[in-house]
Amino acid sequence: MNGTGAGESEANVVYALTFGAIMLLGLPLNAASLWLLLRHHSLKSTSVVFMVNLAISDLLLVISLPMRVYFYATGTWPLSRTACDVMIILFRDNIRSSSIFITFISVDRLLAVVYPLRSRCLRTSSNAWKAVTLVWLFVLGMNIPQYMHFPRQPDNGTVNACFSFKTKQNSTRSAISYYQPVLVVSMLLVNIVCTAMVLWTLCTHLSLSAMAKNKVNVMLIFALNLVMFTVCFLPLSISLLLVRGPELQPMVCLATVNCCLDPLLYYFSFDGFWKKKEDVDTVQEL
Repeated sequence: MNGTGAGESEANVVYALTFGAIMLLGLPLNAASLWLLLRHHSLKSTSVVFMVNLAISDLLLVISLPMRVYFYATGTWPLSRTACDVMIILFRDNIRSSSIFITFISVDRLLAVVYPLRSRCLRTSSNAWKAVTLVWLFVLGMNIPQYMHFPRQPDNGTVNACFSFKTKQNSTRSAISYYQPVLVVSMLLVNIVCTAMVLWTLCTHLSLSAMAKNKVNVMLIFALNLVMFTVCFLPLSISLLLVRGPELQPMVCLATVNCCLDPLLYYFSFDGFWKKKEDVDTVQEL
């Protein structure tokens, strides 16, 4: 028992330090990225609309991390069960909304590179805002059935098990438990298809100067998207169907790292990310 307790205590220290590091890195990166996107880039660009919402999603995750740090550092949860549920929901919403917004960015790049002329009527800020509105409504709407599956009473009459992944023990899994894995795998497949189509187009149209100039940055965007799915989103989503309890915590840490990687998307998407709006309007078209 003492060995188990000591091992769990050491693991909690590691989790507290990990979430603390992610918070200290993710907060300034995403706050600065959001500020730069709003100040230096036009919201008439579909890419900017998606990236602004991705940055907002990451910031919502980051503001929940201090309570995770406190929980793992002290082993206690000072707030109510409802507050605990909100922290868990913010984490899950980030994975779901981020996976969709990242996929939107990939599809937008696909249309810009493969179908630059035919997609102009589709790649409008109006359509982008409609899409992100539907995403937020969808993500928030799915919180209702998810919340209904949270345990109504904390274990042993306390709230110390806030982030322990202990849910209602049913002999069969409910349909809602497959929601996140199906969503993440579906979005990953879309990203793979987009990556393949863009890579093929860039390799067969090297004579186009605009594409040749931006080919490296474009492929870095797609490569980064695939890394975030395969490293951050997929392991946790699949593991939710296979394991329970403390085994999930390392994958939660990996999933949270996505809020630190997303700012790289903004940098590689715009050659003039640090420049003023009038200097980058032409760059944003691709």
